Amino acid sequence: MPRSLRVAVQMDPIETINIDADSTFALMLEAQARGHALWHYHVRDLALRGGRVTAWAKPVQVRREIGNHFTFGAEEELDLGSGADVVLMRQDPPFDMGYITATHILEHIHPKTLVVNDPASVRNAPEKLFVTHFPDLMPVTMVTADRRRIAAFRAEHGDIIIKPLFGNGGAGVFHLRPEDPNMNALVEMFTERSREPLVIQKYVPAVREGDKRIILVDGVAMGAINRVPAAGEARSNMHVGGRPEPTTLTDREKEICAAIGPELKKRGMIFVGIDVIGGFLTEINVTSPTGLQEIARFDGVHLEKAIWDAIEGKVASR
Repeated sequence: MPRSLRVAVQMDPIETINIDADSTFALMLEAQARGHALWHYHVRDLALRGGRVTAWAKPVQVRREIGNHFTFGAEEELDLGSGADVVLMRQDPPFDMGYITATHILEHIHPKTLVVNDPASVRNAPEKLFVTHFPDLMPVTMVTADRRRIAAFRAEHGDIIIKPLFGNGGAGVFHLRPEDPNMNALVEMFTERSREPLVIQKYVPAVREGDKRIILVDGVAMGAINRVPAAGEARSNMHVGGRPEPTTLTDREKEICAAIGPELKKRGMIFVGIDVIGGFLTEINVTSPTGLQEIARFDGVHLEKAIWDAIEGKVASR
């Protein structure tokens, strides 16, 4: 039996989560069941001074009771370097400078305090950019802010997807059919709001059959759900009405997982969710992946157990 660990959870306000869907909540319940002590803090509560990383954190107990799912203890200044064994970095994107700064701060304590996922690797692997290191596995894709190149890409492929490079949850994802006259207006809207490039991707019609979320734990595929878009939607994210359904992995999906798994493990990515549409890898989610509770409901497999087995093994081996 591993020793009791001190676990600090960096997340969005616990008051606002959906306890029947939130993967962080599932991880916290499992940690508590194993006898680990939990603290909760927001990313804005982090501080770095003289190489010492601290956070205003509250001890927390969790329970699966809607409207009564947590109890806080008294707030304290927790030294994440000497007073914690594990930090779960689970705040939601967007992957902005606030997110990037948090990874720089947490890098001061990792791996003495195990940060999940490795903060330097998270910073270097934004979902829609990391995937481009595996071009043979993904749809035809271009990352650019140049309108001429976007127009040429559309002329070549006709049916395309345009999405923000650092967006999340399906926000700002547009499907442009060949006859759609709105491309220039969309590009103008994006470029007025941000200097970041866009992701331009050949549309994969198989998305109508679902966008598969596959969970890999320490580089090994362990479970999946299929997310089917609502009628009239090009996006399958559950945030925007995608319907989860049970699924199994195809040979092609197993091939994708085998190809990327060793790289995920090497980079310290313990909990990763990849998205696969029609046999094409579209994203590698390393910041705050979801899907644990949906997989548990459909398959009876609690992947939070496998994640904690991996975490405990890494802590014990240090």
